[in-house]
Amino acid sequence: MDFLRKYKIILLIIVSILIIITVIFFFFPKGLSNNSSKQNEDCSNIPELEDNAVRMVTKIIDGDTVLIEGGYSIRLLGIDADERGKPCYGIAKERLEEIVLNKEVRLELGNDNLDQWCRYLRYLFVDDRNIGLEMTKEGLVVARASGEDSKYQSEIALAEKSAIDNKVGCKWGGYGAISTESNSIDRNSYNWSKLTSELTGLKVIESCLANEYYGKEIIVEGWVADVYKSSTDTIFLNFENAYPNQCFVAVIFNSYQDQFVQNPEEYYSNQMIRIRGEIKEYAGKPEIILKSAEQIEIGKE
Repeated sequence: MDFLRKYKIILLIIVSILIIITVIFFFFPKGLSNNSSKQNEDCSNIPELEDNAVRMVTKIIDGDTVLIEGGYSIRLLGIDADERGKPCYGIAKERLEEIVLNKEVRLELGNDNLDQWCRYLRYLFVDDRNIGLEMTKEGLVVARASGEDSKYQSEIALAEKSAIDNKVGCKWGGYGAISTESNSIDRNSYNWSKLTSELTGLKVIESCLANEYYGKEIIVEGWVADVYKSSTDTIFLNFENAYPNQCFVAVIFNSYQDQFVQNPEEYYSNQMIRIRGEIKEYAGKPEIILKSAEQIEIGKE
């Protein structure tokens, strides 16, 4: 009797496992992965996309990313647009839709083929119009050099300067370049695991108060509203407002960038972060020079 009872229990467990496997197979045949694109994390199934390939744009993700026929992502080179929830996200996305959605575009290769998310990196043209350059001229995106890729960089940088000087578009016309307070970002909703007063013994201040603490080691908290990478590969994280109206700057020189994540200019953009270090003054603005990833933390909501 004991043997039969144990046999029935084992049989019941096996049947239950088979039922669970069957349910998973039929109802979740592809697991829990995101199927909005055919691209995956290791880029193993990404086909070749030749330089100057012509493809149809089928969907707009935001102001600097589109999908082409086949469901593959294209990240526009030379520019950076607001992410969802940021001031100029909707305006830039809608404008890009007007220009390229359901149209054939020419995709010009830059220095690199793919980024770390398996998106093709391309300059996007409609006829002879450089769409990234056009979006920059209209003040909807910011100029963004990618690594050593300098193709069209000077044209896009000049277009951005003109947009800034003339206060053109969402980014520079007074709507996109406003403080995080007026964007209703709830600073209390962010959690910190390492750069806290309790763990470091340092005072935490908001970035727009940094000019009151020159020469002191402190923790500065704020929103990275704008990022710039210079011709010498120095990265500038501008807090609260885009350059030249930033409250505070975090600087990562090229010689220290191997201490940080790959492409820190993208990783830290549009993030609530804390910076630890001694505040110094440069060109009338407070700044901290970052030499290690231990000096910086992204807030978690």
